[in-house]
Amino acid sequence: MYMIESKGGAISCMLLALFFLGTWPAIMTLTERRGRLPQHTYLDYTITNLLAAVIIAFTLGQIGPSRPNFTTQLSQDNWQSVMFAMAGGIVLSLGNLATQYAWAFVGLSVTEVITASITVVIGTTLNYFLDDRINRAEVLFPGVACFLIAVCFGSAVHKSNAADNKSKLQGFKSLETTSSFQIETGPAESGLAKGKAKEGTAAYLIELEKQRAIKVFGKSTIIGLAITFFAGICFSLFSPAFNLATNDQWHTLKHGVPKLNVYTAFFYFSVSAFVLALILNIRFLYWPILGLPRSSFKAYLNDWNGRGWSFLAGFLCGFGNGLQFMGGQAAGYAAADAVQALPLVSTFWGILLFGEYRRSSRRTYVLLISMLLMFIVAVAVLMASSGHRK
Repeated sequence: MYMIESKGGAISCMLLALFFLGTWPAIMTLTERRGRLPQHTYLDYTITNLLAAVIIAFTLGQIGPSRPNFTTQLSQDNWQSVMFAMAGGIVLSLGNLATQYAWAFVGLSVTEVITASITVVIGTTLNYFLDDRINRAEVLFPGVACFLIAVCFGSAVHKSNAADNKSKLQGFKSLETTSSFQIETGPAESGLAKGKAKEGTAAYLIELEKQRAIKVFGKSTIIGLAITFFAGICFSLFSPAFNLATNDQWHTLKHGVPKLNVYTAFFYFSVSAFVLALILNIRFLYWPILGLPRSSFKAYLNDWNGRGWSFLAGFLCGFGNGLQFMGGQAAGYAAADAVQALPLVSTFWGILLFGEYRRSSRRTYVLLISMLLMFIVAVAVLMASSGHRK
């Protein structure tokens, strides 16, 4: 199997994982905003997510002089570590599934900020102690503090942007009371003049609500925040579980049985995530939540609108997770949690693709820039804390 030997190689893995893990949520959000049911999107996503793990296992898990390789470990008596890996896959799958609904209610940027912060505060602390403190605490924990400061800025951004949107939508009490006459004859500065709505205007927000799969107008953001915090707690547990699977800190393996390599652990991790996602999303087809329309497995198979994007999201998430674990095994999983700066990437895509924060107030822009700058500092500090596993 191929092993990352250098700190530079580990950091390269983390940076590439950061880009992948920050991009796939934007793609999933794109399909939902275009009206595709999240159940259909997630079923497609989970297929390629598992395929990415299989590709990594049979390539990087097989090449190189290091032993044991992936196929050898499939027949070894290592079920204790396999259970930790599969538990990690289960909580990650629950977290990813939850965020798919939270993005609609809370927004891409804020959802990623809150879940990332919970992951860093809980998960990074757990990984630091599980890794026998190989990361430099005097560098690591100031990085965690930077994430917390960025979260405060992110919350302020959400509050300020929500106030901006409320101001834009004054006079439109609900989607149902907004007639086509109003849209065609509204003032130009509200973006309601006849023609394509401008990003950031009231017309744009109204058209988005009419087109998207998950309807959010008139619903409490508490629902979205509750889903977001649940996802964050799930995300904070998957990396420590994977850490236990590959390093056996609790000494559950029998004497002489090799520890799971990162590729074998990732394979079992992804299999459990796939099975849970398949069960839950097939159930959601027939018994949907949050007011979504009922679907069927036949309707899913016939729905090719956005399928390519969903497949791409699964590949990006799968390869992103694999790269994060490869970097973590080499330099410490606490340092690898630097990929939780993925809101940097998600916010970029949110602004570029979805027009988030367009035509917002100066206060919102100042807070947004402050949040992004603090995230840049946070990821740099966490990467600087990298150690080297003996």
